[in-house]
Amino acid sequence: MHIIKLCVGVSSVDELVAWREHRRAQGLGRPDGLNRHRTRMMPKRADEIVGQGSLYWVIAGAVRCRQRIVALEAAVDEEGRSCCDILMDSELIRTVPQPRRPFQGWRYLDPKDAPADLSTGTGEDLPPEGMAEELAKFGLL
Repeated sequence: MHIIKLCVGVSSVDELVAWREHRRAQGLGRPDGLNRHRTRMMPKRADEIVGQGSLYWVIAGAVRCRQRIVALEAAVDEEGRSCCDILMDSELIRTVPQPRRPFQGWRYLDPKDAPADLSTGTGEDLPPEGMAEELAKFGLL
């Protein structure tokens, strides 16, 4: 099982990468190198997700990348409310763009509905995001 979530305030995968690098440079990253995303609700199906699933990011109206989920940790926010920290591998894996309408929070994503990975090689062999989206519309990715 996977999770899908909007990547609010980010317009491209490259922008997400740059934002994370900037946070690390400021010393705001986790010492273990994992990426953290805090969300309000703890998934009830955590045992199906941790170590097996990914968080699929919706960026600019389409699923564009994913990160492997390594842990889901109960946490408490600055206002004392319970929440969930999604801990992810730092590697961003680009996916075939899959259009997705806006939604709030996160949703479960069945593996059969998840977009395929674009490539297992380096980012240099991937088409630009706009081109990848066009190719996906014609079933060429």
